[in-house]
Amino acid sequence: MGRGLAERGAVVVCGGLGGVMAAVCRGVAAGGGVSVGLLPGTDRAAANPWVTLALPTGLGEARNACVARSADAVVAIGGGYGTLSEIAFALRAGTPVVGLGTWVLALESSGDDGIHRATSPSHAVTLAMSLAESR
Repeated sequence: MGRGLAERGAVVVCGGLGGVMAAVCRGVAAGGGVSVGLLPGTDRAAANPWVTLALPTGLGEARNACVARSADAVVAIGGGYGTLSEIAFALRAGTPVVGLGTWVLALESSGDDGIHRATSPSHAVTLAMSLAESR
């Protein structure tokens, strides 16, 4: 995912910590790209080792709003509550969301949750770049 975005010239913004965030930053680094980690705490050293630019926010989970608002498109991978909040912030702001194995959100009256579903990391890259470019 990260490598594909880097190879397409995207700057990747994420929470800058471990798990999926570290994996995407590792891919960005392998692809020669730039990743920005918006860290929840105040310690720059808490960033994963592949973050290009670590920005300690001191905002805790509220930094998820900054991650979502700084994007031209959001790619949601997996399904922790932090991911759920980023999806909500992005959808509220009108930022397109691409989902890869993530939350399914639907009101009872509607089957559409506003998330563009990807079937693979390369499909997610293609969708995200297309949606970002069309904004």
